[in-house]
Amino acid sequence: MNPPSASFSVTLRIVLSDARQIGAVTTLIAADGASIVALDVVEAHTDPADEIVFDVTCNAVDEDHADRLRQAIEGLGGARVRAVSDRTMLVHLGGLITVVPKVPLKTRDDLSMAYTPGVARVCQAIAADPATARNLTIKRNTVAVVTDGSAVLGLGDLGPAAALPVMEGKAALFQRFGGVDAWPVCIDSHDVDEIVRTVELIAPSYGGINLEDIAAPRCFVIERRLRAALDIPVFHDDQHGTAIVVLAGLLNALRVVGKELGDVRAVVLGIGAAGTAITRLLLAAGIGDVTAVDRQGILTGTTSGLDEDRAWVAAHTNLAGRTGTLGDAIEGADVLVGVSGPGLVSAEHLSSMREGAVVFALANPDPEVQPAIARRHAAVVATGRSDQPNQINNVLVFPGFFRGLLRSGARTITEEMELAAARALAGVVGDNERSATYIVPSVFNPAVVPAVSDAVEAAARRSTGATAP
Repeated sequence: MNPPSASFSVTLRIVLSDARQIGAVTTLIAADGASIVALDVVEAHTDPADEIVFDVTCNAVDEDHADRLRQAIEGLGGARVRAVSDRTMLVHLGGLITVVPKVPLKTRDDLSMAYTPGVARVCQAIAADPATARNLTIKRNTVAVVTDGSAVLGLGDLGPAAALPVMEGKAALFQRFGGVDAWPVCIDSHDVDEIVRTVELIAPSYGGINLEDIAAPRCFVIERRLRAALDIPVFHDDQHGTAIVVLAGLLNALRVVGKELGDVRAVVLGIGAAGTAITRLLLAAGIGDVTAVDRQGILTGTTSGLDEDRAWVAAHTNLAGRTGTLGDAIEGADVLVGVSGPGLVSAEHLSSMREGAVVFALANPDPEVQPAIARRHAAVVATGRSDQPNQINNVLVFPGFFRGLLRSGARTITEEMELAAARALAGVVGDNERSATYIVPSVFNPAVVPAVSDAVEAAARRSTGATAP
């Protein structure tokens, strides 16, 4: 069972006929596997035997667990749950982001400069030289977070409206960690032509496009076409953000176990958006070999029914010509990177890996193998979960990556930028800090964004000739 999480945090307002029952309530909650994080008295009297009203805030395992807690408390004699507040829902009440003016609008002069008639001069300046829009508008620091809602957080096709909370969260993270302004753009279509054309039409307002939660193989085509059509960078975070963090974590994990990237063989399980990008970046970084595995088993040059991007993976991996199942791929491997689904990897699989194995089980919220099992067989284990060591989290990359792109004025994204970002991120973890349980820095480490953004900006100037001041 997964541990309690703030994602399922609830506050229960409880009425007890006798204040001395508080201990029984807290004992019951703890015994049922929840974690109490706060207890606040709302109404009390001087006599301990009198009625008391108090709030208990606790982290549950899931929604059903939270409901069971309520029922269990109401099963106590003299106890009643007056209300239950889902704290995650309350965080999102009314949305996560807003627009705030950067200049005061208090006087006639303020209005005359920010809006009409003064703004007309700014419009005319941009019309005369469109390149000045980057400096005279929000364009220089604004990103569109674009989705069609077809692959929301691994939950599948929930649609554009249900994807909006995720895009709002992404926008909030852009600002919190990178100082980048971002805005959700949820498109009500799965048609590639419509999505591409929509983004082309709104692109003049933005300095970059972050594609998010778009299912494969559609995401590959959309990104490729937009990169060819637009003069601003286009970045599919589920592909490239994940790949960059994986490479950064792997560089440090291999240092922990004393292996070189060029000497190891990795298995990438799940050749979708993330798996394809991870494979490409590992190969670009100089890994010894990659064995790619999807639902059909090991990808080979003769695997049928592959789209263009998966066909590329099949053609550039599996140097030894292995065939068969996941078990055949894992045997003798040094590294396993899972970006697939829960429970696909067994202890028997892991026991066949080489000594000093590294396992990244990144399916979220339930990984390919439970971390406790993986640690019995692997020297370094990483997951996508925040409640486990070594969380492989895209927020380590995209705020700083886009900050570097926007600062440089880059018009496209190169592999050199991605490699530079991965190496810079890995370098945030110092030699005296690196260990089996610390291969990537915390998302709250203040060194992360500057390291990534500086590396990307420098690589952009080298590889694309970007010259923005």
